[in-house]
Amino acid sequence: MKYVVLIGDGMADRPNDALGGLTPLQKAVTVNMDRLASTGEVGVVRTVPSGFPPGSDVANLCILGYDPALYYCGRAPLEAASMGIALDTTDVAFRCNLVCLGFGATQGWSGKTVMEDYSSGHISTEEAKALIDSLNEGLADDKIRFYHGVSYRHLMRLKTNGDKETEDYVNLKCTPPHDITGREATVSLPTGAANRLILDIMYKSIDVLKAHPVNAKRRSEGKRIANSIWLWGQGRRPQMPLFKDKYGIDGSLISAVDLTRGLGVCAGFNIIKVPGVTGYLDTNYVGKATYGIDALKDADFVYIHVEAPDEAGHSGRLDDKLKAIEDFDRLVVGNVMDGLKGIKDDYRVLLMPDHATPLSVKTHTDEPVPFVIYDSRHPRNNGNLSYDEDIAAIKDIRVFDEGYRLMDYFINPPTTIDNSR
Repeated sequence: MKYVVLIGDGMADRPNDALGGLTPLQKAVTVNMDRLASTGEVGVVRTVPSGFPPGSDVANLCILGYDPALYYCGRAPLEAASMGIALDTTDVAFRCNLVCLGFGATQGWSGKTVMEDYSSGHISTEEAKALIDSLNEGLADDKIRFYHGVSYRHLMRLKTNGDKETEDYVNLKCTPPHDITGREATVSLPTGAANRLILDIMYKSIDVLKAHPVNAKRRSEGKRIANSIWLWGQGRRPQMPLFKDKYGIDGSLISAVDLTRGLGVCAGFNIIKVPGVTGYLDTNYVGKATYGIDALKDADFVYIHVEAPDEAGHSGRLDDKLKAIEDFDRLVVGNVMDGLKGIKDDYRVLLMPDHATPLSVKTHTDEPVPFVIYDSRHPRNNGNLSYDEDIAAIKDIRVFDEGYRLMDYFINPPTTIDNSR
């Protein structure tokens, strides 16, 4: 048996006035996802438990079968695992975004400061590396170190003096920058007993970055600049069992973003690097599908994650989200399903978003999301069913209020198969 998980990050949404009350999933042309819904088992799952932030870290942890109440460690430590950064037990990792702030009358935090862009115009990785290097030259010391990642997504490691100080930093209240796009930023700065050092680093980053040649060039080209860092998503080194120990199968994972790759590292997956993946609309969709099918030669499980719909949701761009969903459907879902036809083994496919990223709010929300499980041994006949949020209204569908139990059901379904919807 082969298992394939297809994640369209942030695909789920809410009714949109510009679409006549439809959601982007309902409006987009999704022939392949609709075919899976028509021939698979449909349901809804809550991937963000009550009391947890509706982030991709919580949601993908849940999808992979890990109870966040037991294994959630924060976002940044997972990204550190992907980047090969070894954290000591008392280290705290912070996600470090390169952001574009719109300042008021003064070039700093004393006036009105707006979060213009959490991604600095999706700055290139090459440009970002030069900026992160300058932060290390100007701000790093024996406690602080910056590590460059992909595009605007980077990491800061903080060394502490022991468990008490570690917990003080872990317990800071830090707001994701994509939650406050277009809004006043100063009211969302990190708060808590240990926030002084973190605020100081963020303030000083402005002086390091504002006159950097990379920003001067971007400014001359009419692009958004990266004039500050934003620290959030902090946590300490994760402790979680291997996926193989839980389910008895080897796995591979494909993603453009360090967060999801870091989850794969911690789960013991083989992390497959696909050329040309960006985490945005220009990513190599076909390569993800091709490499995913090829991975099934050596493993029985592959997790394919596509970030683009989520990025479009954060930007609030309807056309981009429709394109991201349609590209995911045509180039990933379609090619994966075609590739599976050439595999001799039986197979099961789980299709879903990790969470919703509604265009109306430009950030993640915690409502349950629709899923489809297709089993090649037991195809169903659901009629002409569309894959979208209205699946939740279908009578007698399977509902998982504890999202981490969905993977148990996917890997080990009941022995008696009910071919009704």
